[in-house]
Amino acid sequence: MKLYRVILPVGDIDAGEQFYSAILGMPGQRISPGRHYFDLDGTILACYDPKANDGEIEPVWKLHPKQYLYIATDQLDHIFDIIKTQGAKHLDDEIKTMPWGERMLYANDPWNSPICFVDNKTLFTGHKI
Repeated sequence: MKLYRVILPVGDIDAGEQFYSAILGMPGQRISPGRHYFDLDGTILACYDPKANDGEIEPVWKLHPKQYLYIATDQLDHIFDIIKTQGAKHLDDEIKTMPWGERMLYANDPWNSPICFVDNKTLFTGHKI
């Protein structure tokens, strides 16, 4: 099995596209009035505006809780600098190294969705390093 898509709610699809395009360094693709997809090495980050009319009977995010989205990157320091300028609701004061060895930073996007960026060279997948 493979994780192929993660849906992240945003309060404004155009602002969501701008925020994540700046941080991810790619334009992504508008799929529908309320969805903008970014291909992150085979897994799709789907920004979703629940207020947009995508022809759904009920919005996808009506009752779903938010969970952290973890994104691995080779440019953690660069992303830290960019996210400072993009209106994040929260951003760690500094990049931290966790006791299990991961180097990471936590943030909340402008819609308060929690995101975490992790240095690709320090990923911990549950196996001892």
